[in-house]
Amino acid sequence: MNYKTPKGTKDILPSDSYIWQYVEDKAKTVFNNANYKEIRTPIFETTELFTRGVGDSTDIVNKEMYTFVQKERSLTLRPENTAGVVRAFIENGMHRYPSPVKLWYKGPMFRYERPQAGRQRQFHQLGVELFGIENASADAEVIQIAMKLLDELGLKNLSLEINNIGCPKCRNAYKESIKEAVSSRLLEFCTDCHLRFEKNPLRMLDCKNDKCKELFASTEIESVINSEFICEDCVKHFSELQEYLKVLNIDYKINKRLVRGLDYYNRTVFEITSTNLGAQNAVCGGGRYDPLVEMLGGPHTPAVGWAFGMERVISLLPALEEKPLDLFLVTNNTKKAFELAEKFRKQGISCDFDLANRKFQKQIEKASKCGAKFAVILGEDEISSGVMTLKNMQTGDQQKLPSFEDVIKAVSSPV
Repeated sequence: MNYKTPKGTKDILPSDSYIWQYVEDKAKTVFNNANYKEIRTPIFETTELFTRGVGDSTDIVNKEMYTFVQKERSLTLRPENTAGVVRAFIENGMHRYPSPVKLWYKGPMFRYERPQAGRQRQFHQLGVELFGIENASADAEVIQIAMKLLDELGLKNLSLEINNIGCPKCRNAYKESIKEAVSSRLLEFCTDCHLRFEKNPLRMLDCKNDKCKELFASTEIESVINSEFICEDCVKHFSELQEYLKVLNIDYKINKRLVRGLDYYNRTVFEITSTNLGAQNAVCGGGRYDPLVEMLGGPHTPAVGWAFGMERVISLLPALEEKPLDLFLVTNNTKKAFELAEKFRKQGISCDFDLANRKFQKQIEKASKCGAKFAVILGEDEISSGVMTLKNMQTGDQQKLPSFEDVIKAVSSPV
């Protein structure tokens, strides 16, 4: 029987894993420089965490979760990580830490949906969460971190869209306005929007159905979307965010249709999109979720964050070359090869040798296939005389060097 990866999953092979490591290394540098600390949460959580935190009107909860029952307890593979991070924040008493608490994470997520470009059923997200700051300065910082990371990765043709979807105090009136505007034509909307109409009509704005998009573009409904509904406090928060973005020289545009796909968002929502993707053009998305910590049993704690899909980001990266192997040891003395390889590796020189102890010519060919910059040749003459022959694999030039230190110098600073 031939076993294959389940539909919607992919192996990350050595020919690609260096690209993933590149993204992760860049992220660690950007996060560390801004004092964000890594958090690692379980891949599965209690199902109630997601139905409560993500929202039972979302497609994620209604259609996409991988849920199983273990000893009469319902568990779910995480479809996103904000709810899990909030659970860890509460459970471990992190709300008692000095504010702000800055966290970042990476790892696999799971959603049952049709596989498409940049999105699989097992996909990987990298994100940040910032707890404890109500001011729009926190929103601006997480957006700045996202833009900084994507710029460091060399991504082009990106644009930032922002919106303020209000707070519970002012959003209810907006929901009722949407319901009133669409009620006469509700039957023309998709079945998913019928459910959203009852549970959270704001989520109808996030519908990907082309017919629903056309309906929302109609004059009557569009006028409701473009009306100013948010309260004075939310207006002030949104104005402050825009001022911070201008100070940071971050270009943006306001998209009043932007609501994001999760129920826990309030006030600021944002997306970073790319013209290099298809219809699903979002690279990074996030926003503020001030009610969530309290909803999940913790004290009221303002919070804001974002996540991006690593598969999508990697699909947009410019061509990258894998870092070559520094040197390959060519010798039939396997014990000597083990000894020298360890010495080179301790000096930070990447090094390999032929465990099969094949003929010299085969080893030279393997050194070339490995992409090694240099080969150190140790035949009987070299071993008996205590010298090493260093071959530049690019030019073919060879030189005899009298000591290990000379080889280190030549490999570290090639002429």
